[in-house]
Amino acid sequence: MHEAVSVPHIVPLDEILPDEPLLMMGAGPVPIPHSVATANSIVINHLGETMNRVVAQVKDMGRYVFQTNSRYVLAVGGPGSAAMEMAIANLVHPGDQVLCICNGYFSRRMAEMAARVRGQVTILEVGGNEAASAEAVARELRAKRYDVVTLVQGETSNTVCNGTLADIAQVAREHGALVIVDAVCTLSTMPLEMDRWQIDAVITGGQKGLSSIPGVSLLAFSERAWAKKVATRTELPFHWVLDANLADKFWNQKSYHYTAPVSGILALHEALRLICGETLPKRFERHLQCSVALQAGIEGMGLQLLVAKQHRLNSVVGIVVPDGVSAPDVLAHMSRVHRVEISGAFGLNIVRIGQMGEQSRAHHLFRTLHALGSSMKAHGAGLDLPAGMAELERSLTQ
Repeated sequence: MHEAVSVPHIVPLDEILPDEPLLMMGAGPVPIPHSVATANSIVINHLGETMNRVVAQVKDMGRYVFQTNSRYVLAVGGPGSAAMEMAIANLVHPGDQVLCICNGYFSRRMAEMAARVRGQVTILEVGGNEAASAEAVARELRAKRYDVVTLVQGETSNTVCNGTLADIAQVAREHGALVIVDAVCTLSTMPLEMDRWQIDAVITGGQKGLSSIPGVSLLAFSERAWAKKVATRTELPFHWVLDANLADKFWNQKSYHYTAPVSGILALHEALRLICGETLPKRFERHLQCSVALQAGIEGMGLQLLVAKQHRLNSVVGIVVPDGVSAPDVLAHMSRVHRVEISGAFGLNIVRIGQMGEQSRAHHLFRTLHALGSSMKAHGAGLDLPAGMAELERSLTQ
């Protein structure tokens, strides 16, 4: 006889969550506007005219944010990695030659996904916390024929930005390869022009630059990629939920695929509406100004940034932890004392501060920089906190 499973003792969330909400200034998720949170509290029918109107506007706004006229803008019920896997699973067919440009954790994740759908993966490793070189990519494409090229625009793991993305995409197009780009932390924080740069798939998560909730992500396929790899596919892809042809039934044919995460889609709608209201140029300017000011404040107090300026990602800023200082202790102190949370890293001796969406506000910068400097000092770092705060203010007001 099996014993019955007893009722577990569960404490309510208000006994688990902090009394005061933490300021989320790490590599994601980010703070969300009140209107996005309100939209996420609503449940509607996942089919029918109301949902059709919402979906139509999500696609229209998505086209603006991706800077594409493609019909194939889709959302995915899942993290940014689900959107990444949807792009790869539908554009990489078994036996396809795939060049994966890798300069960090998430670009290598794309390589793993391509291998799992039976692509023949070649990794172009970029070391030294540096951006990929268009010339190095061109050499590889001349040496061998590839069907697909994958890369990230902003590598959050080590805060490197592939600023040559447009040039790499052009080289890949000249050699007949499709281009898949991870823009999880960069979409709406810095320029990315899908059509003009001739990119074939762009993926993003809701919880970073878009300032929406985690768990509902967005991607776009180019018309060229759809016609070449999706519409004419004879073998079924490995993933049912991530089958783009099935997803198209819901997103473009007002039909059923699976029960859509309606609350998350409503939140995504509201987040995209706010971006359209701000406009991309103004949003790019805000993000750049705030990130540059934050970096100036960090250096002004005597801390070192991990990545050289010409390779540096502004959306997530990597700060070297001084010798003798424990990064986990600093993070815990910031959270406990200052109610500010930033991120550690993937094996690197750094901490990371996000500058995506609602994080890029002056009042958040002052609170975060003070919390960082104070916590570093409390754990043995020698730095000049007032100088850093003054440099932040000077940069924001110049």
